[in-house]
Amino acid sequence: MSSSSSSSSSGCAQAVTLVVRDGNSTCIKAELSASLSITYNTSNGTSTARVSLPDSTTVDTSSSSCGGDGSSPWLVGVFGAGHTLGLGFSTNGSLYSVANLTLQYNLSDSSIFPDANSSDVVTLVSSSVGIWARVNTTYRCVSPASFAVGGATVTFSDMKMEAYMPGDDLSPNESVCIADQTSTTAPPPPVITTTSPTPVPTPPGTPERGNYNVTNNGTECLLAQMGLQLNVSYLSVSQNKVVQEIVNMHPNLTSASGSCTASSATLVLTQEQTTNLTFVFTLNSTSNKYHLSSLTLAAAWPDMTAPFLASNSSLEYLQSSVGRSYMCNAEQTLVVVPTFSLNTFRLQMQPFGVTSHQFATAEECQMDQDQMLIPIIVGAALAGLVLIVLIAYLIGRKRSHAGYQTI
Repeated sequence: MSSSSSSSSSGCAQAVTLVVRDGNSTCIKAELSASLSITYNTSNGTSTARVSLPDSTTVDTSSSSCGGDGSSPWLVGVFGAGHTLGLGFSTNGSLYSVANLTLQYNLSDSSIFPDANSSDVVTLVSSSVGIWARVNTTYRCVSPASFAVGGATVTFSDMKMEAYMPGDDLSPNESVCIADQTSTTAPPPPVITTTSPTPVPTPPGTPERGNYNVTNNGTECLLAQMGLQLNVSYLSVSQNKVVQEIVNMHPNLTSASGSCTASSATLVLTQEQTTNLTFVFTLNSTSNKYHLSSLTLAAAWPDMTAPFLASNSSLEYLQSSVGRSYMCNAEQTLVVVPTFSLNTFRLQMQPFGVTSHQFATAEECQMDQDQMLIPIIVGAALAGLVLIVLIAYLIGRKRSHAGYQTI
């Protein structure tokens, strides 16, 4: 029988400052508050520990680094009886992001994990958590932001942070998270004037179909052919208001990367270091069905007031069976969040069971099936009409002959 209780080692989250240096140079600095919610097993079932990052947290110098020689920069804070919270960073030259969020906790610490039925040290890792900023700017997010890390949840608040720093102090230029933009932007004062309706963006035309693949240990594990169109709403610098923009992905400017495991497959499309589109497919081993479970867009376009980030990890799109590909020639609109949707054209995708560098037999989307039914229905209707006319003609002809019979 499973039960749930709660323990806590401290009250509200406290602000901490953590700095990573290489010699006398600062490369990462973070000022933040963090709270952790960790579910663990006890002899009577399960319990949830809730703990705030204490102000006694220090930088783990053995695990933190500024990167270099192929390694990524890391900021790792250590607290209590060997617990750590780590952030690993990556950059594409114009943006930097938290590429990995790690949490390590020691179940033998009875002050945080009372009645734990294990004394193990548990390490949890989450990738691409969605913290992005322009290079040479400070990422700022006062609003609470929660991230799932395995069976735990990490919630940051009052966060100011910069990686790949050119100096010792946080940059005065900021990349503000979407939550802060929504909560802090006041509506403009009313202006008495004649206004014209906001123009609807003109679609840029059907996007070119691109070929993308992911390789695992030298073998292709994901195949994709599709035209992609981004429909994004963001706060414009030039217009000082939210605008809607429709942008085509260009295959000749887009690179593909990703990874494959037995139960998930990831495709990351990067266009000109300003647009990152990440697909995550999940396999249900019980039903032998897969689907698109997560879609994330990170963009830093010139007219955006801050880097744009939109993500949804509870999607149910592009469903098909293992050993088959998914195909949809019709235009599909995949709604991710209110500010972002993805239009797909002439799509064929196979994230599992790829063999011989070729797509398996396709399962077609409902729209394609409906479009195939239309000519069949029209043809059947025409055939029925011809049959009715023919029968009417034969009946009329028979009656005409009957009128001229000799008595």
